[in-house]
Amino acid sequence: MENIKTTAIVLAAGQGKRMQSSIHKQYLELQGKPVLYYALNAFEQSFVNAVVLVVGKGEEAFCRQEILEKYGITKVKTIVEGGKERYHSVANGLRAITWQCDYVFIHDGARPLICNAILHRALTSVQAAKACVVGMPVKDTIKIADENGCVASTPARSLVWQIQTPQVFDKILITKAYETLLEQENQLLAQGVQITDDAMVAEYFADISVKLVEGSYQNIKITTPEDLKIAQIFLESQNSE
Repeated sequence: MENIKTTAIVLAAGQGKRMQSSIHKQYLELQGKPVLYYALNAFEQSFVNAVVLVVGKGEEAFCRQEILEKYGITKVKTIVEGGKERYHSVANGLRAITWQCDYVFIHDGARPLICNAILHRALTSVQAAKACVVGMPVKDTIKIADENGCVASTPARSLVWQIQTPQVFDKILITKAYETLLEQENQLLAQGVQITDDAMVAEYFADISVKLVEGSYQNIKITTPEDLKIAQIFLESQNSE
């Protein structure tokens, strides 16, 4: 692993409107620390060599002083401003990697419960497949709706996964895929294509099969007030072990 160079892009530029809070969700407190701290600290304590932090406009100084310096996060090499959509923020993060890097871990800053075991599984997978995403099999039956709000089909539950982050890729592969995405962005928007995660970018523009890697049902994304309460319970459980 010593010869493998890895970088994490941690996305913290979202506004989190569903959180119903004037404070962006990544800065809300969870056990006395900002939600964003936990993701950054997980990478700080891992094998990952460097981190690019992507934040909202004007939030760079706050993150540097109130999170990085305050909690001793040293692996963040640069802080960059996010874009209009998630994929713009990822593209900005990729452009900021000017150092040697073999694999990129793209992670939501609002997922505080990422752990070393997941990171190791993802690294093993990406070395073999060049593209992998963390996720878990769904627990509930999923229905595909039609335009009238009626059931159109029911996919086999054994084949349906809920996708998490990190999503991990060969650096050259995902960089080229994102460059192609931005070149074709207007055309895709006109066709109604919505890019919702990095795996879609790899699927569309790198012509590669993306491997599914086991994550954890605790690796939740803080999106609503209920999620913050659930994360609190998970953290308390981990601390008591």
